[in-house]
Amino acid sequence: MMLIKKMENSTEVVSFVLSAYGNIGNLKYLYFCIMLLWYILICVSNTILIVVIYMDRRLHEPMYLLLCHLFMNEISASTSLYPLLLSQMFSDTHEVMLPWCFLQMCCFYIFSCVELCSLTAMAYDRYVCICYPLQYNVLMSNGRVGKIILLVWIYSFTSYMFSFSFVIPLKFCGNVIDKVFCDQQLIFKLSCSVSVLTSISDLFFGFMCLVFPFVLISVSYMKILWVCLNVSKESKQKAITTCTPQMVSLANIFVGGILHLMGSIFDIPYFPDKVRIILSIYLHILQPMIAPFMYGLHLHKIRQSCKRLLCQQSPHI
Repeated sequence: MMLIKKMENSTEVVSFVLSAYGNIGNLKYLYFCIMLLWYILICVSNTILIVVIYMDRRLHEPMYLLLCHLFMNEISASTSLYPLLLSQMFSDTHEVMLPWCFLQMCCFYIFSCVELCSLTAMAYDRYVCICYPLQYNVLMSNGRVGKIILLVWIYSFTSYMFSFSFVIPLKFCGNVIDKVFCDQQLIFKLSCSVSVLTSISDLFFGFMCLVFPFVLISVSYMKILWVCLNVSKESKQKAITTCTPQMVSLANIFVGGILHLMGSIFDIPYFPDKVRIILSIYLHILQPMIAPFMYGLHLHKIRQSCKRLLCQQSPHI
């Protein structure tokens, strides 16, 4: 069903249809249970690590505060997708009102930008810790970490809202989005006319929230690698241990970003529908679980704090 409001000189779309759900029949109950359990697992695992970091004052250090912020963003990013995803499984029309569609789109891109910027801040933290250990407490105090987190949100919000300001006035010639969530690239395809400024604003956001953070992260890790080549085996092992989770997260985001662009920009008709759906939400399925799994199991201090809490032992303050 297409909900479109007729105007005098144009057609104003007031809802979008998420066509990628298709007709899943009775399988919707199975998919609903799987997605609900996965969403609960994401929220619980990330929340546990936030609580662990909060309760153990020995973890009130820059790296762990940045991790806590990353875990909170994983929960927020998942919440921007899963509630709508779950509700749409039982919908017959799969319609989303335009304001809600735009809201989900804003949350999706802002939280994605916050994710990459947070990993950039964490890469800088490791760079200072490994390359300037004697100045670390001065350069990366808890107060400065708070300012970095605030800057991450301001940077991500303003970068995307600049791009989004060109989406609001668009007029659409259709309202069918071939995905399970509202995606800006496909919304551009539905527009009757996309101006040069709109395309430039989209490229600007891509540069600010993808290219620029990756360049900064690459520079940080190249300098870390250079230092590691000239230090003792013990120091090298410590550096590798603290940097590995971030490298895994970055690799996953890179793969997920490519899959997202392939599904949004390029038409791949020979991909089965179910494969295309999984590819479109790959980042929101895997990334929110990679962070707690990698950092929770890989970092010694967090493992020790988890053991103390599970054994009901109060940490020494």
